Amino acid sequence: IGVNYGTRGNNLPPPSQVVELLKNTNIGKVKLYDANPAILRAFAGTSFDITVGIPNEQIPSLVDQGTALSWMRQNVATYLPDTRIRGIAVGNEVLAGKNSNQQLAAQLVPAMNSLQSALVTLKLNDLIKITAPQSLATLSTSFPPSSGTFRPDLAQSALVPLLTFLQATNSTFMVNAYPFMAYRSNPRDVSLAYCLFLPNSGVTDPGTQFLYSNMFGAMLDAVISAMKKLRFPDVRIGVSETGWPSLGDPSEAEVSLRNAMLYNRNLVFYISSSPGTPLRPKQQIDTYIFSLYNENLKEGPASERNYGLFRPDGSTVYDVGI
Repeated sequence: IGVNYGTRGNNLPPPSQVVELLKNTNIGKVKLYDANPAILRAFAGTSFDITVGIPNEQIPSLVDQGTALSWMRQNVATYLPDTRIRGIAVGNEVLAGKNSNQQLAAQLVPAMNSLQSALVTLKLNDLIKITAPQSLATLSTSFPPSSGTFRPDLAQSALVPLLTFLQATNSTFMVNAYPFMAYRSNPRDVSLAYCLFLPNSGVTDPGTQFLYSNMFGAMLDAVISAMKKLRFPDVRIGVSETGWPSLGDPSEAEVSLRNAMLYNRNLVFYISSSPGTPLRPKQQIDTYIFSLYNENLKEGPASERNYGLFRPDGSTVYDVGI
């Protein structure tokens, strides 16, 4: 289990306090959204595996190999080996979703190739893996899971090059998977118990006859099915973001402290006790909860500012067994 450490708040504690807080949990991995020097220094000498993020706006410049090598020296190599940087996440939801645009999508894999060349030059390619977290909006069909298919406008032009890169570098296809969003968009047809890992009758996939007891596993298998249709049956899958907000606007009926606690607590149990999904029952799925703190500068409805496991003062919003 990992956690996303976002910093869009004006009341967050200094990185040194964050590290001390995390030492008292069983979280082993931390994903950042940039290469904040103070944060990377704070994790020096600890056992946390760190994924460094590259904001979307930096991607175009990193297509150039010289720039990519300079970035890698400045933001990764200089902190090794004291800080256990093990991953680089290039952008967030570049191919689909609210952060996407066609020009950026065309630059994503070229930038990843330049960054990979930099890792090879610095002899770090066996230590550090490059990925690019994507939204489930890359799918045109997600139900039933065996029918999972990528959008036709993205499949050949964007996803085949990305998956080719991930396969060649033995990296992981990371997706942002939010059962919360699925329930919010269709509460009439989607069961809340199914989204929260609570007891329910489940959903049988007529294509495989697998019984799905939760939305999380069904979402991942839809992506696995989509990858298989593009002839990438063996690329690992991971979850770069998942979570449930604990507080929202009055209109956000699906948002509550109870639902957030149940989702994340049951998620931790699911990941810890039953690795894999029905389509890949033996594959451990690296999963990063969103997020570490409530971030009061995030825009949008109140729920956007209330995904945190912890308040800025270090107190727990609710207990999820970490």
